[in-house]
Amino acid sequence: MYKNILVPTDGSPLSRAAAEKAVKLAKTMGAKITAFFAAPAATPVLYKGLLPVGLMTTTEHKALVEKAAAQNLGYIENLAKKAGVSCKSTHVTDEYPASAILKIDKKEKCDLIYIASHGH
Repeated sequence: MYKNILVPTDGSPLSRAAAEKAVKLAKTMGAKITAFFAAPAATPVLYKGLLPVGLMTTTEHKALVEKAAAQNLGYIENLAKKAGVSCKSTHVTDEYPASAILKIDKKEKCDLIYIASHGH
């Protein structure tokens, strides 16, 4: 039925729980997983919620984004590997995660988006 399941993640506990269920579904269906992480562009100002909480160089901020992407996508990759499910991971910089999810869905020809109802 499903051949390619898109699993967007923000690293939250709900997102991880959705990823676990998506991998189980993929195994049952013989589908592959496309893991996806979207992060905002690196800026010199760091925010928590809507409040500025610090400053750093864009290079330092990019490194934080890369680290977050590796951790969040790595979690899904490990789940898929343990289940024997093929997994491709990708991440982008985009101010609008919902639009980025729809773009990658179309690009990778996914037939299901398995996503948590809310998270970060």
